[in-house]
Amino acid sequence: MKHRLKTKALLCVLALALVPQLLSAQWKLSVNAGALYNMYSIDKQFMTDYRYEGAWGYTTDIVAQYNFTDWFGLRAGLTACQRNYRHTRYQMANDLNMLYRNDYLLLPIAAQFSFGGKAVRGLVGLGVYGGFWLNSHRSGVDYSSINDEHFDFSEKVPFNKEKDQRWDFGYTATLGIEWQVAAHWAIQAEAVGYYSVVSSVKQYMAHVKDYRYNTSPGLRAGVIYLF
Repeated sequence: MKHRLKTKALLCVLALALVPQLLSAQWKLSVNAGALYNMYSIDKQFMTDYRYEGAWGYTTDIVAQYNFTDWFGLRAGLTACQRNYRHTRYQMANDLNMLYRNDYLLLPIAAQFSFGGKAVRGLVGLGVYGGFWLNSHRSGVDYSSINDEHFDFSEKVPFNKEKDQRWDFGYTATLGIEWQVAAHWAIQAEAVGYYSVVSSVKQYMAHVKDYRYNTSPGLRAGVIYLF
């Protein structure tokens, strides 16, 4: 019995000694930057003369990843990005052309799959994200029926708590490549996408549904530190 207890105690000590090394060998921390092309889908209903077009914006993030094996891991990050779009209307004299710049903070969590050799590996990620709409700004050309003239403008868009849905949720996916260039350093390039399932407009009208969604594919690149 004493021999067994000593053996178990020794195994526990060895396990505790090895755990920090095993954990540190499987952690990665990356910093990335790039661009997103946001597409704003809207059911225009009676607003047939309005057009909503996609626009580019920035994306930057910091991501922590834990690998359970050499081909599977989990990653979570904090992403600051823009989900922009252009709103235009061309009808007689009442033309308008506005660029909306919308800043978001996203928290993506995804399963990460990798394949390939030791130095160069392919990456595939699938997951979900939660987000918050931080602020909105618009600029461009509008029309004044009072003065009967067009004018340039640039202004902050105030949020309407009855109409604007600032919380967001959706799916995310990545496809990329990682190249380890040193013992603790690697670089990566990824195609990334965020697909929202929450309308950015609350359904505040009883008889009219006004659903609007952001879909944001993009490209990003960054550096990885391997612990």
